[in-house]
Amino acid sequence: MASSYLPILILLAVSVLNAVGMLAVSHVLNPRRATPEKEIPYESGIIPLTDTRGRFSVHFYMVAISFIIFDLEAIFLIPWAVEMRALGWGGFVAVLIFTLVLVVGLVYEWRKGGLDWE
Repeated sequence: MASSYLPILILLAVSVLNAVGMLAVSHVLNPRRATPEKEIPYESGIIPLTDTRGRFSVHFYMVAISFIIFDLEAIFLIPWAVEMRALGWGGFVAVLIFTLVLVVGLVYEWRKGGLDWE
């Protein structure tokens, strides 16, 4: 029984050694030389105007969570669309209920102002 886990353990050992080796080689070949240009936060080629540790509004997180929920909806709908004919009417009704629950959630969030940026 233990011999069936041997390939997994070998793969794990090789992966860990590979990661440690790459970190060691990059540290040896490219020592860190701090300069003022390297120390500034950089994002999309724009020099930051404010402190990078600023707080975000709660609305940003609400929209982000909503995006994740509806992104997951798309992930669940794609396999259903591929196998739609094989699932028949039962699969159609199930995905219709699934979508209806998500639409009700979206309408609720919209009415509560969770999608407003102001």
